[in-house]
Amino acid sequence: MTINSFGVVGAGQMGGGIAQVAAVSGFDVVLYDLNDAALARGLGAISASLARMVNKEKLTQSEADQALARIQQTTDMAAMAAVDIVVEAASEDEEIKKNIFRKLDEVCKPDAILATNTSSISITRLAAVTSRPGKVIGMHFMNPVPMMQLVEIIRALQTDDAVFDAVKQLSLDMAKVPVDVNDAPGFVSNRILMPMINEAVFCRYENLASAEEIDTVMKLGMSHPMGPLALADLIGLDTCLSIMEVLYDNFKDSKYRPCPLLVQMVDAGYLGRKSGRGFYQYDN
Repeated sequence: MTINSFGVVGAGQMGGGIAQVAAVSGFDVVLYDLNDAALARGLGAISASLARMVNKEKLTQSEADQALARIQQTTDMAAMAAVDIVVEAASEDEEIKKNIFRKLDEVCKPDAILATNTSSISITRLAAVTSRPGKVIGMHFMNPVPMMQLVEIIRALQTDDAVFDAVKQLSLDMAKVPVDVNDAPGFVSNRILMPMINEAVFCRYENLASAEEIDTVMKLGMSHPMGPLALADLIGLDTCLSIMEVLYDNFKDSKYRPCPLLVQMVDAGYLGRKSGRGFYQYDN
């Protein structure tokens, strides 16, 4: 099973990063989003990221230009008809993802692999809404995608071994480190990370310390490169809340209960870097 062409659904932070890495790795990429404005923002972010890589001498200007030229933008899902794999990177909402998978199942060629970058949602349930459940898999990249090496390769209950092997090789071709994970809420990364972030939010909620002090404890005391509250702002507080809700709903264990402060901040629209305000203020 050979993968030569690559589709990405969603031109946001994760989808744009995935499209960039695929294009830099030599794949022709079809990048889909709902409207031209979203695509323009996504391509702008990709261009800026490539420029930073050129400035840091990780790419030549020619390589960056060639990568950008490999990305085709579209607002028509039918443009995915010829690609070998599509990675869905839409909002962390199960119904939205199921609807996307139903549409992809209709427009993609029968042997195309349908992958999802979901942070926590059941891939087994996503696979079940398609007519090709054996060709559905999780491909969970870390943020920021161009910088982070890890990709969790997540088998749904239905995933064919040949599909897993092809996606694992694809990850290696994209200079990533694939880790074999079975389908479960939060997988490995967010099963561990999100409760830690949620506990840091509880520390702030209970006024044990300021956001800066909480993050300093974790950076200097536990050698974390970024504090958990700054990391939550980078991920997006709405995404953190969605993942905690998935963990809580699936395990029914109070240790996964989202902190009330996290819920309140999302309700207020304080989503982190993308909104300009979270646990810290940002100049967007």
